[in-house]
Amino acid sequence: MKISSNFDSGNIEVAQIDEKKNTIKLKIRKDTNSDFFQWFHFRLTGAAGRHCKISIINAGKSSYPGGWKDYNICASYDREEWFRVPTSFRRGVLSVDFKPTHNAVYFAYFAPYSYERHLDLVHNAQMSDHVSMEVIGQTFEKRDIEMLVVGKPRRNKKKVWVIARQHPGESMAEWFMEGFLSRLLDEDDPVSKALLQKCVFYVVPNMNIDGSIAGNLRASASGANLNREWRRPSKRRSPEVFYVRNKMDETGIDLALDVHGDEELPYNFVAASEGIPGYTEELAQKEAGFIQHWMDVCPDFQDTYKYPLDAPGKADMRICTPQLAYRYGCLALTIEMPFKDNADLPDKKYGWSDERSRQLGASVLQPVLHILDEL
Repeated sequence: MKISSNFDSGNIEVAQIDEKKNTIKLKIRKDTNSDFFQWFHFRLTGAAGRHCKISIINAGKSSYPGGWKDYNICASYDREEWFRVPTSFRRGVLSVDFKPTHNAVYFAYFAPYSYERHLDLVHNAQMSDHVSMEVIGQTFEKRDIEMLVVGKPRRNKKKVWVIARQHPGESMAEWFMEGFLSRLLDEDDPVSKALLQKCVFYVVPNMNIDGSIAGNLRASASGANLNREWRRPSKRRSPEVFYVRNKMDETGIDLALDVHGDEELPYNFVAASEGIPGYTEELAQKEAGFIQHWMDVCPDFQDTYKYPLDAPGKADMRICTPQLAYRYGCLALTIEMPFKDNADLPDKKYGWSDERSRQLGASVLQPVLHILDEL
């Protein structure tokens, strides 16, 4: 039996393999230049027909140990269909008993979204007559930061920014973006047609390309948590935020959506900007209108289970959503999806999945259209 992770977004270390007992003990390595760790992605070969007991022995010391409660590992034979495997978490150890039917099987914290697929997403999108692709800067490791401009910029159009995957291990965020872009570029979709008449979208499908390739949970290659860099982004430490925020300054913003995943809560929800200085009742009503309409059109979205609200004036202004709401006076929301399942509509085989993330991304166009005239 062999464990490997030397591939795009791979992350695991082998502590012990006992061929006689079919036991495999593993450890998740820390993010690049950081102490965060929780994302894993590895391949097991040579175990077809064996009843294997796989244990991640440092799971209890991970960044969000509460995330392992009621969590089931994702597995795939073909890297296309990712199904869930019953998983236990006891005494700090995440364990799965599994008997592979094929010689090679992949395991991951969530369905991975590869850099190759990211490039396909960007380049396929630019083939649309509605899209232009711009390279707006480079990451810490000198990879291009791509931005898609969807729609023809006009002075009277609303400006909508959508960014994703500031935290690279939250791969559901780029699956969301794939569904979002697929529907937005569907010329037969009436919602998309109406949106492109009224607004222009500035889309960054992956804010943290370096960390995604490295198999990190939250950090960039420099060790920065990009979603704590928005007050004073540094070209040296957080060039990803530096270049994106500079571009935002050029365009202005009427609506900003920042797409994430949450390790612990088994729900889809948003976080808003109620704690920023100068928060108004008008902004509160816009947030409520967006949230209510999304719930009306998408049963996968809810507003009961979410983060505690910030007290007035107590928002962390290093975080993207409150910083954008304050800096641009816009409606800004953080979208969160689960690593586990959606407890409102559970799926025993797949849990919350890549495909459901895509569908949620497509559904967000309707609340965007609903709120547009109020921005």
